[in-house]
Amino acid sequence: MAASTKAGLKDNPAMSFVMLTDSQVVPAQAITNGYENPRAKANSRKPSNTSSEPLDAEPPKLSQQIESTTRLFEILSARSDIDHPICTECTDLLLSQLQSRLNSTTKERDAYIAFLKSLNTSAPTTSQLQKAQKALAEARAAEAKGFSDLLTLEKEKADLDSEIAALEAESLALDAEEQEFWRSRNAFALTLSEFQNERDALNAAYDHDAQQLERLQRTNVYNDCFCISHDGHFGTINGLRLGRLPPPQNVEWAEINAALGTAALLLTAVAEKLDFDFKGYRIRPMGSTSHIEKFELPPSSSSSTAAAASSSQSSSTATITPAPTAPSSPTHSSSHQNQSKTTTLDLFSSGDLPLGAGRFLHRRLDAGMVAFLDCIRQLGEFVEASAAAGATTSDSPTSASPKSTESRNVRQGIVKLPYVIKKDKINDISIKLA
Repeated sequence: MAASTKAGLKDNPAMSFVMLTDSQVVPAQAITNGYENPRAKANSRKPSNTSSEPLDAEPPKLSQQIESTTRLFEILSARSDIDHPICTECTDLLLSQLQSRLNSTTKERDAYIAFLKSLNTSAPTTSQLQKAQKALAEARAAEAKGFSDLLTLEKEKADLDSEIAALEAESLALDAEEQEFWRSRNAFALTLSEFQNERDALNAAYDHDAQQLERLQRTNVYNDCFCISHDGHFGTINGLRLGRLPPPQNVEWAEINAALGTAALLLTAVAEKLDFDFKGYRIRPMGSTSHIEKFELPPSSSSSTAAAASSSQSSSTATITPAPTAPSSPTHSSSHQNQSKTTTLDLFSSGDLPLGAGRFLHRRLDAGMVAFLDCIRQLGEFVEASAAAGATTSDSPTSASPKSTESRNVRQGIVKLPYVIKKDKINDISIKLA
């Protein structure tokens, strides 16, 4: 176990060993039984002039030999990590290791010697030395220049690093500003979208209301309630034919009476809408039995009424404000009715009678239709006068233009009656049956 421990210590390259030269090694013949002969040792260390000493000197004692050997072992142990003395096997192992180290060292020495010889054989000349020194000086100058350039570049790098740091800080600030901008932009986009949605809703509501208004403006309650058209040679109102022709094309009196009642209702509705009172007449629309009340004044009151009518007509012409001639106040009309004679005129007929009796019955219908025609004439003249007065007041002479004149003419053309009505004739054609 001790031998293996010592062998491991010998293999450690950190261990140091003392190599003894041949002069320090005791000759083999001077060692007897493992101990060195002190006399031989003394003779080997003495100089050559000691040969004159006497040979009969006493040999050293055994204790001295042991002491010398112990000191030698202590010296060896102090110079190495191995405790001496050692056994034979350890010594052989140590010697083999030392021999290998010696061989490697010898090879290294031979390599150094060969390199030294090659250096000695290839020694540079003076010119080569000068060139080498010049190249060395140039290299040192280039090194100094490169070092100065390096310092300059390092300074520039430091400046660039500081500039990069400033730019990075500015970039961070710009990033924060950009994020704030996008947040505000998104908020604005949301607000704008809400406004656009509200605008679209308002536009849709406006379009719907405009269409509804246009539809309502095109809607005419009179056209819906009183549809006037024609059926062949007969004029119709709400699908009821109004007229008489020879026997194959006769119209029943019930249909004619209903048509006359509807026409009377239409005329009354238009007069009430225009706040117009008929002069000398009052229409009583009662369906198929409608009639007209005619007021006849006495001779004395008729002259005063005519004078009042003429004066009112002249004043209305002067002020360009036409007004109905018939009394409009209830008190005046009631007093007027009390003073006048009321005649009821029929707007219906009971039918044809044989032997010419119907001719006398149609006289009441003829009188009623003449009165109805006179009411139409009065209302038409009122509408024409009102339209002319409105056009005159709205178009001043200074602002007159071809466009305004044309529009005024169009308005006057719209309200002008298409046929001339005079007593019982329309465009010189009588409407009487009798």
